[in-house]
Amino acid sequence: MYVRHLQLGSFRSWEAVDLALTPGPTVLVGRNGQGKTNLVEAVGYLATLGSHRVSSDAPLVRHGAAQAVVRAALRKDDRELLVEVEINPGKANRVRVNRSPLPRPRELLGLVKTVLFAPEDLALVRGDPTERRRFLDDLLVSRTPRLAGVRADYERVLKQRNALLKTAKLARGNLATLEVWDGHLADLGGQLLAARLQLAADLDPFVTAAYEGVAGEGADRARLGYTSTVPLAGDGTAFLPGIGVPSAAELTAALARRVEERRKEEVDRGVTLVGPHRDDLVLHLGPVPAKGYASHGESWSFALAVKLACFALLRADGEEPVLVLDDVFAELDAGRRTALAEVAGTAEQCLITAAVAEDVPAALRGTRVQVAAGTATVLPAEVDGPVAAEEAGAHG
Repeated sequence: MYVRHLQLGSFRSWEAVDLALTPGPTVLVGRNGQGKTNLVEAVGYLATLGSHRVSSDAPLVRHGAAQAVVRAALRKDDRELLVEVEINPGKANRVRVNRSPLPRPRELLGLVKTVLFAPEDLALVRGDPTERRRFLDDLLVSRTPRLAGVRADYERVLKQRNALLKTAKLARGNLATLEVWDGHLADLGGQLLAARLQLAADLDPFVTAAYEGVAGEGADRARLGYTSTVPLAGDGTAFLPGIGVPSAAELTAALARRVEERRKEEVDRGVTLVGPHRDDLVLHLGPVPAKGYASHGESWSFALAVKLACFALLRADGEEPVLVLDDVFAELDAGRRTALAEVAGTAEQCLITAAVAEDVPAALRGTRVQVAAGTATVLPAEVDGPVAAEEAGAHG
C-alpha cells in the first residue's frame, strides 16, 4: 500500500495542502516548526484515528477553524481508494471511503496500515504502562479491525462500572446492577486479554531479531512479557517459544473470579482494580526489565526494534504498511541509522521527515519535498545530489 495523494484542510498548521506522493522513499525537508511532522501525522491519523503526539482531536484543528479534513488517495494492489476523515472536536467525526459515508468512524480502522517511528516512541521503553497498552491496542486493531468494537465496548463498560462503584459504598442496592456489569467486563476483558497476549507472543520473536540487528552481536537479548491483574494472563516473565496463550473463555472465567475476589476492595476504593486497563507489556533486556535499567542508547535501540518488529509482523501477515520515520535519523548513531535504512529501503513507501537532508542516509533520499512558509513543494529529480542537499538544508 502507498499514499498516492494527500490533501489537508485546516489540519494543524496547514490551512490547505495538496501533495502528490510516490512509492519508495520520500523525504520531507524543512526547518523545525514548518509542518513536516503535521503531514505524516495526518497519514498516521488515517490508520489509527488518533495522533502519536496528542491524546485528543482538538489540537489537530487549525486555530480559528471549526473542523479539519484529511483526504488521501491510496493505492493497494490494483485498487484505488479515496479516504476522507472530517475531524469535528466535541462532535462525531465523519469518514468516507470512495465518497460513501461509513456508519461509524472506527470502520475505517484496518483499511490504512502504517508503522510510525518517532522520538515520542522512547516512551514505549521509559514511559508508564498507558503508553504500552495504547501501542498494543493500536497494533491489535490494525491487525484485527473487529477488535476496535471490543475495545470501545470494554471502555464503555469500564466507565459505567466505575460510576456504579463510586456510589456502591453509600447505596448497597447498586450491587445487583454491578453484577450485571461484572459479566460484561469479564466477557469483553477476556476477549481483549486473549488478543493482546496472542499479539505480544507473535511480536516477541520479531522484537528479538530486530534488536539483534539494531544493537549488534553481543548485545543482551530483547524479549517481551505481559503482566496482568489476572494471574492467568501473565506475571511479566518473557514468553516461551511454542507455549500457547490462554483462550478468551479461560481468561473470561479467570477475570470473573478475580473480580469477585477483589469486590470489597473495589467498592471501598470506588474503582475497577481488575482488567486489561491495568495491565502492562513488559520489555525485557537480558535478565532485567528495560524500563529503569536500559541505558539511553539501549532504550533507543529497543524502541526502534519494537517498531521494526511491527513492520515485520504486518508484512508476515501479508500486508505492506506505509513506514513513517518522523525526525529520527538525527537522533540515531551510525549503526542504528544503517539498520533502520536497510529496512526502510525495502518498504513499498517510506515517508521521512528531517530538518537537514544530510541526516537521512543517501540510499533513502528519493523524492524530496521542501516544506517551508506554508507550502510543500516536490523538488525536481535533477536537483538531487550533494549541492541540492546543502540547499535544502539551508532553506529548511
